[in-house]
Amino acid sequence: MTRTVSTAAQPLWDIPTRVFHWSIVCCLPIAWWSAETERYEVHEWTGYTVLVLVLSRVVWGFVGSRHSRFGDFIVGPGALLAYLRGARATSVGHNPLGGWSVVLLLSLLLLQAVSGLFNSDDVLFTGPLYYWADTGFRDTMGVLHDVAFNILLALVCLHIIAVLYHQLRLKEKLLQAMLRGSAEGREGTERAVAWWRAVCVLLLIALALWWGLEQAPKPSFVF
Repeated sequence: MTRTVSTAAQPLWDIPTRVFHWSIVCCLPIAWWSAETERYEVHEWTGYTVLVLVLSRVVWGFVGSRHSRFGDFIVGPGALLAYLRGARATSVGHNPLGGWSVVLLLSLLLLQAVSGLFNSDDVLFTGPLYYWADTGFRDTMGVLHDVAFNILLALVCLHIIAVLYHQLRLKEKLLQAMLRGSAEGREGTERAVAWWRAVCVLLLIALALWWGLEQAPKPSFVF
């Protein structure tokens, strides 16, 4: 008697990668809204959340599941040019352009979150590292905070357009895979790393950030 063994498709995107993606999707409009309406406490905690998420994603890019690792989808200039000339992508996850857009998005998010630590409106809000730097550095961080967000918005718009093009025009099930982990034609090749490892990474980074910010200089009042 022959036994039939069913094999479930391996996820293309593991749970931590999907949670990170949709968490950032939620954080960006909250960050914009809280800044525009001067709800600085909400804005501050959203910034902390983004910083912890991005740093965790960077670490996960080295220790996470295969298709979440940078080495799986980041290619050199030669491979990028070949793809632009019509060559097939070697990764089942991000294509070469998509891979470098991930790096750029993470870099901008990191710059946005870090620069916010030095900001102040001189009335209601003062970032935790405001008193660590001199005036010139704080002013530079303030400019970077504004510029990085504008560039980030433009890149997010391009990202959405690219996803819609691949989803609707090329019939690639990108959204389904990012929601469920895999979809027809969007399946992984290896078993995903246990999700609880990402939780450990997240907690360690959050604790390290909390400890580091606690060491920051506090304002000195002169009476």
